[in-house]
Amino acid sequence: MAAAAASRGFTTPFNLRLRGADVAALNDKNGVLEVRRKKRRLLTSDWGVVKCCCSDSVVPIRMATGSGKSVEKCEEWRFDMKKSPNYRVRAPAMPFASPQPRFVSKDKFFSRCSPRNSGPQSRDSPPKRDTGIANEKDWGISLLNENVIESGTSEDGSTWYRESGEDLGENGYRCRWTRMGGQSHNGTSEWKETWWEKSDWTGYKELGVEKSGRNAEGDSWWETWREVLHQDEWSNLARIERSAQKQAKSGTENAGWYENWWEKYDAKGWTEKGAHKYGRLNEQSWWEKWGEHYDGRGSVLKWTDKWAETELGTKWGDKWEEKFFAGIGSRQGETWHVSPSDERWSRTWGEEHFGNGKVHKYGKSTTGESWDIVVDEETYYEADPHYGWADVVGDSTQLLSIQPRERPHGIYPSLDFGSTPSPTDEPPDESFSSE
Repeated sequence: MAAAAASRGFTTPFNLRLRGADVAALNDKNGVLEVRRKKRRLLTSDWGVVKCCCSDSVVPIRMATGSGKSVEKCEEWRFDMKKSPNYRVRAPAMPFASPQPRFVSKDKFFSRCSPRNSGPQSRDSPPKRDTGIANEKDWGISLLNENVIESGTSEDGSTWYRESGEDLGENGYRCRWTRMGGQSHNGTSEWKETWWEKSDWTGYKELGVEKSGRNAEGDSWWETWREVLHQDEWSNLARIERSAQKQAKSGTENAGWYENWWEKYDAKGWTEKGAHKYGRLNEQSWWEKWGEHYDGRGSVLKWTDKWAETELGTKWGDKWEEKFFAGIGSRQGETWHVSPSDERWSRTWGEEHFGNGKVHKYGKSTTGESWDIVVDEETYYEADPHYGWADVVGDSTQLLSIQPRERPHGIYPSLDFGSTPSPTDEPPDESFSSE
């Protein structure tokens, strides 16, 4: 599909790859998936050398039950500063989008490489656009083991605070959290962060972050990231779900953007991925939605729909869809344009792949062109996701190592499968609209 899609002006929505150094083997023993992680070497960063003490460790995931004992959590953290390729939209770049946020490099190590009583450093950079869902290692989530309430003033006059605690509830619910934030000496910039991990007796585990802020230029932003492990209601399999929402607004222009990303995986290979995006730069606005669905048995559905418009009334867009199974399937799409005087143009096209080397291609446009032919052509499509169950398990060691409360003997959890809400489809401040 990648070659065919590229010829029509599309890029493959997701292109994440499993790092070979992360996962040595994936075995299924008595209903338990085991991921063996290779020994890490010394990693360097702008803070110097960070040593990892983790040798071969086994992370078990129960396939038929939502519970199961977690492995011991490694005392020192592993870091991987490499980034996976990103799916980017051909849309105007935000003029206020900053370079790599400071907390991804220096501040990521701050809470572990500095005395605890020193204040957290300011994170006053907006998130980057079109970066998808970051891995948990890129977030550097570090929760304090004791209840803390701290605040102070830095040398430059900025103020900061840091709090941590633990909330307990029914059914073995446990939430460990850390909050921190601060503002400049004159109040023109401020930032807030909340990190958390949750668990209960059903085997549910969650890791998450929420960040927000504004800077002296008037740029404001908000983002959240969640990673969840739970037992699927229907298949009774372990499932991992990840999601991210981000938005930012310019303080100097009529510009801003919003993104909602989600990924869902289960232990049998079922995978779903998607994103909804919106952006605006002065007189131009654009939208994009795309999705991928793999059933784990060779059937795949992919689709994309993106469009844009200007305040003068010009509108244009592209959309396509493909469905395949065992080499048999179809592709179809449309490109369209509307002028300020309401003149409309569109071209539709389609392909039927019969699995025998024959492809029926057809299409037409509003200018009178048309075609309807059968050609000899090899069918290419991707029946498996670039990034699947083994990949997400290998990248979720902190999620899997969350320690739930000990369940008393004779107490059984009341299962509640409605605890993972579906991601919202609409941005909080702007509504999607199509032609």
